[in-house]
Amino acid sequence: MGAGNRTLVRFGALGVALALGLLANAAGAAKIKGKVAGFHALLNPVWEEAKDPKRRGYSFREPVPTVRSEMRRLFPHIPKELCIAALASSPQKPSPTPILIRIGGGRTTPVTIVVPPGTQLQFRNTDPFKHRLYGVGIKTFGPADMARGATRDWTVPAPGSYEIRDELAPSLRFWVIAEPNVAGIGYPSLKGDFLLNVPEDGEYTVQAFFSGKKVGPAKTVTLRGDADISREPIKVAEEKKADDKGKGKDKGEEKKDN
Repeated sequence: MGAGNRTLVRFGALGVALALGLLANAAGAAKIKGKVAGFHALLNPVWEEAKDPKRRGYSFREPVPTVRSEMRRLFPHIPKELCIAALASSPQKPSPTPILIRIGGGRTTPVTIVVPPGTQLQFRNTDPFKHRLYGVGIKTFGPADMARGATRDWTVPAPGSYEIRDELAPSLRFWVIAEPNVAGIGYPSLKGDFLLNVPEDGEYTVQAFFSGKKVGPAKTVTLRGDADISREPIKVAEEKKADDKGKGKDKGEEKKDN
């Protein structure tokens, strides 16, 4: 493993990022170092749907007063849920080798990925029980059983956003964004730091993706060698101030009671 790959691992990037960035290891490759902010405010669609009383997604959890309010909220595990992509000005070739998507613990790793059309994904069941994956509205990826240790391949078709679910585990959801110009992807660390490998110097657009959609503004970077854009973090979501309003309301009520 080269120094560039070791750096990617240090910044929390996954094996899929390494697979997609194989071509970027050639001479002339460049790196984009950056940072994301506001990710604590991102909401996974699974959580949003679970709040609907009709779905009977009951929870026995109770808030603990000694835990800070911002830590009581659910927030995503960005090292596999938030995909950062570097988009070139022209179409890119898909990875020459299949990209591994691991299924385990009721989730996939990663949860969101951005790849060029024509990329082959290989799903591998690492759970001790079977899964039954299917593509939402995807005729080429119908429901099929996957036993423990089994693999299943699927080639990403035309540009667009695709969602993979599991008939046996409704909370398992995986998103693929097929983007012709994606030249490199990465996944941030828990602190929001990320590193992207791209094949050559030039102009790139850095864009974050979450749950199959773009989040935060795009940032244009012109490379003549490595670039560090971490001084101005990409804000992927606006932090809500509901807790502050709640505190104000509580104070008012206390005043009224007194």
